[in-house]
Amino acid sequence: MSRPSLPAPEHEPEAGLAAFPNPLAADPALESFLVQASAQLCRWWASSAQRSPLPGLSVLPEVAPARDGLSAEALLADLQLVMDGAYNPCNPGALAHLDPPPLTASVVADLVVAGLNNNLLAEELAPSLTRLERCLTAWLAERLGLGPGSGGVAASGGTLSNLMALVVARHSAGLQGRSDALVFCSADAHVSIAKALAVMGLPPSALRPVPVDGEGRLDAGCLADGLAAARHGGQPVLAVVATAGTTVRGAVDPIASIAALCRPQGIWLHVDGAIGAVYALAPDHAERVPDLGQADSLTVNPQKLLGITKTSSLLLLREPQRLASCFGTGLPYMEPSWADAHGGECGLQGTRPAEILKLWLGLRQLGESGIAAVVDGAVQRCEQLRQLLQPLDLELRGGPLHLLAFTPRGLDPAAAEAWSIRCRQDLLDQRLMLSRPLYAGRHHLKAVLGNPYTGNSELEAIAALVAESLPGQVRPLALPIPG
Repeated sequence: MSRPSLPAPEHEPEAGLAAFPNPLAADPALESFLVQASAQLCRWWASSAQRSPLPGLSVLPEVAPARDGLSAEALLADLQLVMDGAYNPCNPGALAHLDPPPLTASVVADLVVAGLNNNLLAEELAPSLTRLERCLTAWLAERLGLGPGSGGVAASGGTLSNLMALVVARHSAGLQGRSDALVFCSADAHVSIAKALAVMGLPPSALRPVPVDGEGRLDAGCLADGLAAARHGGQPVLAVVATAGTTVRGAVDPIASIAALCRPQGIWLHVDGAIGAVYALAPDHAERVPDLGQADSLTVNPQKLLGITKTSSLLLLREPQRLASCFGTGLPYMEPSWADAHGGECGLQGTRPAEILKLWLGLRQLGESGIAAVVDGAVQRCEQLRQLLQPLDLELRGGPLHLLAFTPRGLDPAAAEAWSIRCRQDLLDQRLMLSRPLYAGRHHLKAVLGNPYTGNSELEAIAALVAESLPGQVRPLALPIPG
């Protein structure tokens, strides 16, 4: 039986690259285009060490579409201009942010996600991928300690995961419409918590930052005082947010102590583990983020260390059915769900890509041993840099994870800012990029040691340049090269 002929797509060039994939036959021109684009990306990766992590200003291509569509060659040329001006996470000196090189299998999965163009809004639009998301989030939730029957949903970033967690917490507590509801969190909690409350229509006074101790961890005693004051004042508490990996120093709040305060009062405990929760997947380092399983909800961002391509965030819950209870609206234009609810009813996002595929294929590529190796390498690099900087007259601010911030002792805020600008530029001149956060009233330099290509030479160069920026300092000793 012969296949039926198809009408021409709405836009079809006279020759060359087709605008849409051909559903009836292989398309050599399209395959060649994808191969050339992949080769272009591979060349960009291969030259990463010869370019700065932070490129200079580049010339942008034309932004508006031309009268007629471009050829494959012209499209790739325009693409190269954009690539030349992109941040370069594969450079061994890229240590400024929580943006490691991409995991190669995740890159491939990202391409396939785009090519499949499935929509996790509803099951019949993404049948296998919907099931994959449910199964993988359930596996991760149970692995991280949330217990049998736990699970969750993928989201476009930790900000959205944290927002959805707090919306579910409010719904579960029956506090919709209560403008006096409070949320307690560490003074070093991520800015997404304040954003979430603003989106939820709560006033700035709803956020109650709790002081941190000398290690940057939420002070449980101060939290107890705050919760008692709220109770005596008749103000309901919507949630307490603990952080497993603060943004500047990687501190981990005492989750067990916080849970002991929340549980007797029936207060929702959310853990923002966007940075640190993946440590619990590495048995030798799980104790760095203990007691995640005591949370009611947990944010996890595999993109920040494991190299899953952006975006890759998950909201995991002990009782995942609360998602549909909170966000379910019904989708009368779709066939009924084969489970409890469609993907578009389990969070704020309706139409969304199957980002779970990138996580699944990336974890399959790494395996348990690979995940452990990534985490172990990050911890070792952080400890090496700490040892190199220890003899210098610096305030070192770190935690159990792979972040380390530092600033000279004794400088006032203006002098610390001037030092941070000057030293960061000296580092950039040597293709070493650190960030410059403002923390505890003074500017610091911060290194994020999640880049697997960073070696002893980069760490020693950082320490040497920092030492030279401090008058009267002794040059750090070289690290021994691992055998």
